Amino acid sequence: MSEVEPSTARRPGGRSARIRTLVHRAVTDLIDDNAEQLTVPLVAERAGVAATTVYRRWGDIDTLRTEVALEVLAADADVPDTGDLRRDLHVWCEFLVTDITRPEKTALLRSLIGAMRDTDRSRCLDKREDQIDTILRRATERGDDAPSHRTVMDHVVAPLYFKVVFGLGGADAAFARSLVDDVLARQQSALSMGESTGR
Repeated sequence: MSEVEPSTARRPGGRSARIRTLVHRAVTDLIDDNAEQLTVPLVAERAGVAATTVYRRWGDIDTLRTEVALEVLAADADVPDTGDLRRDLHVWCEFLVTDITRPEKTALLRSLIGAMRDTDRSRCLDKREDQIDTILRRATERGDDAPSHRTVMDHVVAPLYFKVVFGLGGADAAFARSLVDDVLARQQSALSMGESTGR
């Protein structure tokens, strides 16, 4: 197999960018079509490029599939700033669940899980974590009692992704809002208990 091209050698535009666009679109289309087996020759055929070109640039199908999924799933989104922590988290979670339950996004997410290496974990969630940090930082700056970053990840984001990836159903805007409400209720309860014990 040919050696993979180093990323620094890739030109940002021209033929290289065009091939990347075609190949990425082919992967997305094939996953969305529920292709039973995603292979480099199949992707190359759909993209209209030589399989050797795909092998030379990406090396193997898992690397390519992971790159495409991470790019699509980590797309930028506006972070709400309503002036109220609960509303900000409600709006953000409604966007998140609406986004990842779109059939093409769900297919990409499941495909990513199957191809993911340990080093890809943080890249998959980096954008989401940055968005959460922004919401919580703004709340803290306003003087709100915000939950921790880890609490939001563990009790809001993780259940949403779990339900979607495993097809458990019920991952909708109402469920997303209920997760936020539960987290904020526990936060308020912990604060009240601390005040009552003089902490």
